[in-house]
Amino acid sequence: MKRERANNDSPWKEVLEAYFPQAMQFFFAQTAALINWQRPYEFLDKEFQQIAREGEIGKRYADQLVKVWAHQGEELWLLVHIEIQAKSEQNFAERMFTYSLRIFDRFHKPAISLAILCDTDQQWRPQNYSYSFPQTRLNFEFGIVKLLDYENRWAELEASDNIFATVVMAHLKTQQTRRNPSERKTWKLSLIRRLYELGLPEQEIRNLYRFIDWVMILPRKLETEFWEQFKQFEQENCMSYITTGERIGYKRGKLEGKEEGRHEGRHEGRHEGRHEGRHEGEQALILRQLRKRLGELSPQVRSQIQSLSLPQLEVLGEALLDLTTIEDLHNWLQVVNQP
Repeated sequence: MKRERANNDSPWKEVLEAYFPQAMQFFFAQTAALINWQRPYEFLDKEFQQIAREGEIGKRYADQLVKVWAHQGEELWLLVHIEIQAKSEQNFAERMFTYSLRIFDRFHKPAISLAILCDTDQQWRPQNYSYSFPQTRLNFEFGIVKLLDYENRWAELEASDNIFATVVMAHLKTQQTRRNPSERKTWKLSLIRRLYELGLPEQEIRNLYRFIDWVMILPRKLETEFWEQFKQFEQENCMSYITTGERIGYKRGKLEGKEEGRHEGRHEGRHEGRHEGRHEGEQALILRQLRKRLGELSPQVRSQIQSLSLPQLEVLGEALLDLTTIEDLHNWLQVVNQP
């Protein structure tokens, strides 16, 4: 997690890169047992770019192609796919097969294909792609883990010392509190406090905090309350690990707003500067949160958001909790802009 986040990276991709062995051991124990973790593994970003077509990479997916070594000494390639969207995808199994086929065709390497499904459809469990004719038959199978299944295994998550138990807990509570931001604030604080209570090293606390803060977006008012409570917790425990500079969302938008306010105040008067600063700060915050949640925004969408009034921006801040796709955002903006 030391490198700067690329525009197309997701919090899932970042945490997977930081804790790849733990992810494999937590989600895919059988495959993890094949791997010699004493030897270095390598993320094959360039190779994956060669087999993924334009438009297939982005916030909706977090795919990784990884080279590892088996205990017997042979090289293995793993294709690990994370389906980030909250909705099921009709052509998912076909895409898993297509990626595997492209890897074999281009690099002459069979890939162990694995998928982590983050959606909310209990019935959607794609595990194979197949077709059959009288003299031609194909059945491509791949491994999956369904995060929704961990809802009934909460005690197991709490008892686990694997980093990814906390990652799954944050994901589930984000889904469960879509319409209850106050409850989300409570769980966000609880999960971050848990990192300290587990006695994790400071850097791991920072890394996992980064994931939790990124996925568990809060409205501005609740974000402020959260930080006041969190600062008090750190002071009481004499452990100030999370610095002001690491407050990814609200703090940065707030500071940008203040800066804009000072700038405007020089030209248009102190009162107008404060109002403009608040407006610009809210815009910066909303745009940043939308990029985290939905991916890079088009210039047209950015322009629409920048044209919103301050009250409309505050309403959008609340609505963020229910937006799961860029189409949801388009529909919201269409309703707001209706005469």
